[in-house]
Amino acid sequence: MITKKQIFVMSIAAGVNVANIYYNQPILNNIADDLKVSHMTVGNLPTLCQAGYGLGLLLVSPLGDKIDKKKLIIILHLLLAFSLLGLAFTSNIYLLYILSLLIGLFAVSVQVIIPMAAAMSPEKKGKIVGMIFSGLLSGILIARTISGYITQWFDNWHYVFGISAFFVLLCTFAIEKTLPNMQSHFNNSYFSLIKSSVLQLKRFSLLRRNSLLIALAFGIFCSFWTTLTFKLSQAPFNYESDIIGLFGILAIAGVIFAPKIGKLAERINPFFTKFLAVLMLIISVLLIRWFDNSLLAFILATILLDIAVQAIQISNLAQIYSLDEKAHSRINTAYMSIMFLGGSIGTFVGVWAWQSGSWEYVTVQLLLWAFFALLILIYSLKYLRK
Repeated sequence: MITKKQIFVMSIAAGVNVANIYYNQPILNNIADDLKVSHMTVGNLPTLCQAGYGLGLLLVSPLGDKIDKKKLIIILHLLLAFSLLGLAFTSNIYLLYILSLLIGLFAVSVQVIIPMAAAMSPEKKGKIVGMIFSGLLSGILIARTISGYITQWFDNWHYVFGISAFFVLLCTFAIEKTLPNMQSHFNNSYFSLIKSSVLQLKRFSLLRRNSLLIALAFGIFCSFWTTLTFKLSQAPFNYESDIIGLFGILAIAGVIFAPKIGKLAERINPFFTKFLAVLMLIISVLLIRWFDNSLLAFILATILLDIAVQAIQISNLAQIYSLDEKAHSRINTAYMSIMFLGGSIGTFVGVWAWQSGSWEYVTVQLLLWAFFALLILIYSLKYLRK
């Protein structure tokens, strides 16, 4: 049975790792000014982080079912720390691209931690996963807030990644001392493992539906947060990176509600939670489309969007981790790979929309993502009636 100390360490490690995917979002303008490149050029950095994360999900996280999860997490932590140190000392845009891809790839250890926590929790999976996700959300919160302040205080964005490398190494030590070794369940070849991960989608229709839904929701999430930096840096707001980073504090609403959402998903049909969440996504986009010069509208939209995405995520995970106890990592791989593919596409399309038609185009494509998410839920109704 998982202990409170282990939950704490896993939550902190999840937050510290996932933060590295989001550090660059509030400081894209600073990186662009420093390297003298366009918004479209630096907009590729979060896209590559998410693409690397998706690649890691497909090629690395399934190993959690084949080798000891604890050893895999430690190896990924060490590789992530070295990649962050590289990012702290380079100003070449092409090296930044490569290192951003690698950071996403190695930050995937959080997707070994989550199924490990589920495997260590025979009962109350939704509650435990919700608690780990609170740590993950805190990491996103810290990333967006702290990176803006560190960049502003030191007048140098490189410090963000050097400091992060230090905290990753601290988490590595805590994991080594706290978490148990776990026996693997998959004894075939690595290629069979990857194939088996993909085949989980064929096995479970619920996994396919949940994966498509979270891909759309996460596409909205990533597109919004990337383009928000560009929007808030212009008139009438004209905010610097430290003020833009403060918007990350609004994500605390998601942190507070994540464990509650986990409990709710266990008690009632998750469909209703997801339906309300998609409505919240639509409302949040309409707010920033109709009142695009209102600070209050952006604050409310940010809160609603973060809660909605986490409601969908927690409800989905509570369902899919009950599909097959011996295939947690492979099921997680299939699900999260599609999720981060959606995030990568959302980021790319969001930056393209900003470059092509500014905020109006951004909000149109966000509404399209939300509309398709609603269609997925409507399609899911036929499974509820069976």
